[in-house]
Amino acid sequence: MAKSKKKQQAGPDIRAFFDSMDALAAEKGLGKDEIMEIFRGSLITSYQRKYGPDARIEVTLDSETPAMGVSIHKQIVETVEDPSLEISVEEAKKHKADAQAGEELIIEEEPFAFSRIGATNVRHIFFQRLKEQEREIIYNEFSHKEGELITGQFLRWRDREVVYVDLGRAEGVLPRREQIPRERFHPGDRIKAVVKSVELRREKSRDPGPYILLSRAAPEFVRRLFEQEIPEIYDGVVEIMDIVRDAGFRSKLLVRSNRSDVDPVGACVGIKGVRIQSIVRELGNERIDIVNYSPEAAELIANAISPARVAEVRADSGTKEALVLVPDDQLRLAQGPDNKNVKLAARLTGFRLIVKSLTQFGEEMSSPEARAQLEQLFSPKSDDGAEEEGDYTPLSELPGLSSRIIGLLEDAGVKSVEDLVELEPEELEALEGIGKTTATQILKILEDVVSFEEV
Repeated sequence: MAKSKKKQQAGPDIRAFFDSMDALAAEKGLGKDEIMEIFRGSLITSYQRKYGPDARIEVTLDSETPAMGVSIHKQIVETVEDPSLEISVEEAKKHKADAQAGEELIIEEEPFAFSRIGATNVRHIFFQRLKEQEREIIYNEFSHKEGELITGQFLRWRDREVVYVDLGRAEGVLPRREQIPRERFHPGDRIKAVVKSVELRREKSRDPGPYILLSRAAPEFVRRLFEQEIPEIYDGVVEIMDIVRDAGFRSKLLVRSNRSDVDPVGACVGIKGVRIQSIVRELGNERIDIVNYSPEAAELIANAISPARVAEVRADSGTKEALVLVPDDQLRLAQGPDNKNVKLAARLTGFRLIVKSLTQFGEEMSSPEARAQLEQLFSPKSDDGAEEEGDYTPLSELPGLSSRIIGLLEDAGVKSVEDLVELEPEELEALEGIGKTTATQILKILEDVVSFEEV
């Protein structure tokens, strides 16, 4: 095997090079082997520009000796067909006088003998690959944090729309749509946000990447704040089943307790609201409703319409529609600005909610057409959508009849409005738990709502 003469590089220069590589590895948070592999690949790419893209190139990097070298392997041939892998006898003799066809020639290059342009190429390729490696590492680190709460420091605004956040090794991006309305940030401010998504590179973005999208407007941000501040939620004793949010206005959390001795609402709010106050401040005084879960649709909807008090809920689980009746002074509170409170409650419960005051309902029910519409809306349907003949009207169809009274009537065997109508006043009073006052109330409701036909 023919071998050209190898030039030797003075030791101190190579030692200084390896020391600088060690320092750079520590600065970038990379392993020594990782950074040397990046440099090895940069050298190979640079020499491929000189010897061809398919050239067989070996790089020796020994920090112990220390030593550095580049070897190019070529086959000596009479006629060159592939310049990347082959060399003519004539050219081979320039490296070794007795070179012959059929032999392999090893040309040893000295990296430190690179021309100024060659050295610039190596440096450019090296730092470009180093940046790519850093991006990969940062991407891998933050991609595992998607959905997690993170704290950074305000860096700068861009176009008065996008906030850049210093996350240590990376910058996070907080666009306007992910900010809480009307909030402003200033130099030195600490910013809490949830990591919404992480992309290695983002098309048409000014940022080289990775692109770390942060959010303070997402429901997940509220969830993480509660997990951080409420031990029972962090430990799984109280479970957040769902969150709906109109950032800057109101959030509604549907919660339930996994232990009978723990009140989920009380655990979240704390004595005099002390537990929830830090979360409210972080959200810019956004209102937060803690909604206790119930498997009963009517009770769940009544809880969800908070902070308004509810007089009655008539829910149809089949059509997923519900009529919510509230006292007159609670109507605006139940609806909220631009009906936002109702919309949030509807998203939380999955029901289409029709909210009316008791006065509105009474006025509308005075119309036969309105009564017929309401009966059609909330009456049970057969499989083909038509009402079945002989169906009975449930007691819950009577407006103003509380769930307590309905329970007493059903316990006494009165299962429908038709059964109730058949009772004489004295029989109604005699039912357990009813009495004269309650019976009078029931009869008044029947008189206002039920139409009687003479036979």
